[in-house]
Amino acid sequence: MGLLPRDQRFFDLFTTVSERTLEAARALEELLKANPDRRGPIVDSIKRLEHECDTLTHEVITRLDRSFITPLDREDIHALASGLDDVMDLIDGLSRRTQMFRVGAAPEGAILIANVLSRACEQLLTGVRNLSKPGSPGVLEACIAVKRMEEEGDSVYHEWMGKLFAAPPDPVELIKWKELYDTLEKTLDYCEDAANVLESISIKHG
Repeated sequence: MGLLPRDQRFFDLFTTVSERTLEAARALEELLKANPDRRGPIVDSIKRLEHECDTLTHEVITRLDRSFITPLDREDIHALASGLDDVMDLIDGLSRRTQMFRVGAAPEGAILIANVLSRACEQLLTGVRNLSKPGSPGVLEACIAVKRMEEEGDSVYHEWMGKLFAAPPDPVELIKWKELYDTLEKTLDYCEDAANVLESISIKHG
């Protein structure tokens, strides 16, 4: 009986990380919509969420090291923890770059991709919440949705990157927004990577 709470704790930790990541993704979308002089508190809130996720991820790894029996394969727990952490780190990095670069109003394309990212993180949360239910179709359905959103985001990225270069602002602004677009697209790629880990775990334990 002593092992059961510890086993369940892995699922609880993954769920909490996913909740914080979704909260950060939604905050990033609001950050890009906000007036540049009102972004500071949002950047701070995303950094706080990133710190919380770091603490939770550390607990996952620590618990993994001391658990004799785990509810999932050890390499799968580590891969999922790393995958979710990568998404959160990139969201935080995006947030801080808007501040460091002192960018002005965000192009519509950046806001559109951030919205896709929020929806992808929402699906990741759905998948993680269903992970503790063997055989649940919720995990695979969520993973398919994340992959579809990655394709959607990729399409928006290419369209708006083309617009950025077709009618570029001054060269410095172009460099800033190109990096931010690239990082937004990369964050969606990392969402898909995390979804692939979830899918693999679901198939293995379904």
